[in-house]
Amino acid sequence: MFIGKKEDILGAKVTNLQRIGKGLIIELDNDFVLAVHLKMTGQLIYRGPEVSEVPNVSKAKIGGELPSKWTHIIFKLKDQKSKIKNASQKSKSLKEEEEKDAFLYYNDLRQFGWIKVVKKDELMDIPFFKEMGPEPAVSKDMAGKPLALTYFQNIVKKGNVPIKVLLMDQKRIGGIGNIYANDALFKAGIDPRRKGKALKDEEIKELYDSIFFIIKKSLEYGGSSDENFVNALGQEGNYQKHSLVYGKKGKDCPKGNGKIEKIFLGGRGTFFCSSCQK
Repeated sequence: MFIGKKEDILGAKVTNLQRIGKGLIIELDNDFVLAVHLKMTGQLIYRGPEVSEVPNVSKAKIGGELPSKWTHIIFKLKDQKSKIKNASQKSKSLKEEEEKDAFLYYNDLRQFGWIKVVKKDELMDIPFFKEMGPEPAVSKDMAGKPLALTYFQNIVKKGNVPIKVLLMDQKRIGGIGNIYANDALFKAGIDPRRKGKALKDEEIKELYDSIFFIIKKSLEYGGSSDENFVNALGQEGNYQKHSLVYGKKGKDCPKGNGKIEKIFLGGRGTFFCSSCQK
């Protein structure tokens, strides 16, 4: 696979944005794309003349003012309309031209994320994208394989590991993070320790529907900022404030039947109610 250089994208125009799991795809008008994986602490934050003042920016999560101490790459974006206009107005000062520019900042506290310049027809040769399992199709920007009920039923029935671990195996089922796996299992009333193959057909269908419900609900709240996630403007998501069981160890069960417990499955914190989830 050919890995390009920055020279391969200079002057190119962004034509589309897509997503596969946590991987972002920035399509350009030449033969290349920018493939991005933010991992746990990566961020892409946009600043331009139309968003010079952004409310509720989480400076704590982005490292302060931009560029911050966590900024590793800065993409300078030219406004095509102003570029044409300025060409006919030679009297425009350099400062006035620069005020029309926008910037995309790539931040990463732990520096586990990556950005690759690759040819469009070789994007799916990147192991992360190639190996990603089907994921819940809840947004139009998803470019991966949609998670069909028949596929989900087949994978779960073959699962010889705890269902929570299975849900987070990105090579089998993509796009389900820890928070959403916890809450989907609670909503479906399924104990996260049960093996997938032990679930009944009706339980599998209930879990499938619960996954879609929880992820859609998260999108309504702008995602989850339990770690370093912020949106493209640097604002936090709020789903973590509305989660059903995630992060609520020792608190009353939302259904009023017991207390939320915490264990570890597959190395990840797992929250559930043993009274409600069977």
